[in-house]
Amino acid sequence: MENLILIVHIIASLAVIGLVLIQHGKGADAGAAFGGGNSGGVFGVQGASNFLTRATSICVTIFFCTSISLAFIAGNKHQASLSLTSILENSELVNKDTQGASDKIPVSQDIPN
Repeated sequence: MENLILIVHIIASLAVIGLVLIQHGKGADAGAAFGGGNSGGVFGVQGASNFLTRATSICVTIFFCTSISLAFIAGNKHQASLSLTSILENSELVNKDTQGASDKIPVSQDIPN
């Protein structure tokens, strides 16, 4: 499950990077108004910005959700490992105590036949 979330997280991050680099800045429209060339391209003047803005917001939402999920999973792993180590340490202490107790029990050397 963690690997699937990690793969989706990486894909969403790369998509956000790509979509942000494709988009025009706010100053690009002002330059196009004074004869700066083809300002819209295939989608027209405003068509690309609406599509790219919506796609970016969806990818960012997915990125945030996967980030929170991965942080939650990592936090639970840390707690589980702490409890496992404490169980192991407690069992080692119990083993040491029982070994010490068996050494203190007197054993008679004279065993009747």
